[in-house]
Amino acid sequence: MWRSLRPLGRSAATGGYRRYAWTGADADCRLWFRMQAEARRLDVETDRNGNQWAWLGDPTAGDAVVTGSHLDSVPDGGAFDGPLGVVSAFAALDELRARGVSFKRPLAIVNFGDEEGARFGLACVGSRLTAGRLTKEQAYELRDADGITLPQAMEAAGHDPEGIGPDPERLARIGAFVELHVEQGRALDLSGDAVGIASAIWPHGRWRYDFAGEANHAGTTRLVDRRDPMLTYAETVLAARREAELAGAVATFGKIAVEPNGVNAIPSMVRGWLDARAADQGSLDAVTAGVEAAARAYADRHGIDLAVVQESYTPVVDFSHTLRDELSRVLGEKTPVLGTGAGHDAGILSESIPTAMLFVRNPTGVSHSPAEFAAEDDCVAGVRALADVLEELACR
Repeated sequence: MWRSLRPLGRSAATGGYRRYAWTGADADCRLWFRMQAEARRLDVETDRNGNQWAWLGDPTAGDAVVTGSHLDSVPDGGAFDGPLGVVSAFAALDELRARGVSFKRPLAIVNFGDEEGARFGLACVGSRLTAGRLTKEQAYELRDADGITLPQAMEAAGHDPEGIGPDPERLARIGAFVELHVEQGRALDLSGDAVGIASAIWPHGRWRYDFAGEANHAGTTRLVDRRDPMLTYAETVLAARREAELAGAVATFGKIAVEPNGVNAIPSMVRGWLDARAADQGSLDAVTAGVEAAARAYADRHGIDLAVVQESYTPVVDFSHTLRDELSRVLGEKTPVLGTGAGHDAGILSESIPTAMLFVRNPTGVSHSPAEFAAEDDCVAGVRALADVLEELACR
């Protein structure tokens, strides 16, 4: 499966993946998912929001056990973030069939659409729509860097956007969702464990900072006459680092858009996107308030107009204690339980259905990068752990 999936959407220049929602690379991944499902005699469907489901058993029977993740990527992302959960789901089904088990509940493998949000700027679009955490009207307002709206992109890819929106009937038929994911950090490497169980997802969000100044000539405009928004942006980036360190949190400006974006031109506008995450709500609030206060002070000093827009926010996610305890019982009480600062579809769905997560060791902790890695032995351990969990949930 890895060999067949590896070349899809991969950049020859960087070795990273560019599997953006509703593009050709996304279509290739969706075809791969369908072929893997059909090879295992599973019934494949695409729901109203573009998520793919591969079913073993009657989807309408209720109390289904679901596993899987996503296949899209961040710009120049790694091979494991998302795909490891989908590949492991198919491999776990193979393992259960090899064990000769009988399924007492329907089982589904899912590929959620647009989890990373690389194209339209909002993460977990497929699961947000399904859970009613993103309305149809809000989704229709999403645009990519070229001005193409989400419904236009869906339609161009052959999916009818008219029906997108909450899908409570589907969620009502799901009894549990278990998502396996490569760890995005080094906790398991430090503890010496191949597999861990998630306890919670930190609260996190994305804020867009619009710094508006005045375009002018880079060679003839005196420094004292400039209204340069890049200076205010740069000082705000440093403020984000300071505030994060004070709160024991993380804050990142990882995306920027500059107008007019000329080498010899003072910018008229700098847009920067802040990603902030913390272990608790109070710490996150302290970081975001501190960054904005610093940005406004810098903006006033330089004569810059500033607008701050919250583009997304996810509160702390505490996974189902009952399901988490069940995973600990199946895998052994010594299996580490750890929190994470990364968002996932399992977190979005946690308010609607019981969800849980398994993590597979990442020896370097690197993620959202071509250097992302998990050893084969650890991946196999993850498959076996997932198979053990699914056997307990769906076969007994």
